[in-house]
Amino acid sequence: MSADIQARFGDRNLMVVSPDVGGVVRARALAKRLDNAPLAIVDKRRERAGESEVMNIIGDVAGRFCVLIDDIVDSAGTLCNAASALKAAGAEDVVAYVSHGVLSGGAVARVDASDLLELVITDTIQGTEAVNTAKKVRHLPIAPLLGEAIKRIADESSVSSLFD
Repeated sequence: MSADIQARFGDRNLMVVSPDVGGVVRARALAKRLDNAPLAIVDKRRERAGESEVMNIIGDVAGRFCVLIDDIVDSAGTLCNAASALKAAGAEDVVAYVSHGVLSGGAVARVDASDLLELVITDTIQGTEAVNTAKKVRHLPIAPLLGEAIKRIADESSVSSLFD
């Protein structure tokens, strides 16, 4: 994912954003790979059961090209709400990179109607027709990564360095 971000958006004023406190380690690792890009965190909480989440942004995202990073997306509600909060806080644009795109129910429509410029998912989960034809969803293949891992195992070289 970092190579794709660098190739497509490396000339932008990048900021890596964790959509929740639990993803900070993942976001920090990506930020490190992106030439130590700055990091922001979306702090979300429910005021009362059944009420929508209140989102606060930890970090100054004004004028930044924000890259949300997460491991899995199902309904896409959190990512879409985070994108709206980032734009409201002055972000130039927001893209999201997610390892596993479940995208169930109305997720694709939610993404297409959101403030996200693009949602990038890997092909670890076979997409539905709606996912495959969505205007804001792009797929990254994992085959090259798997192939390189197999090659390194066969060569008895480091697989973990793939993720440094």
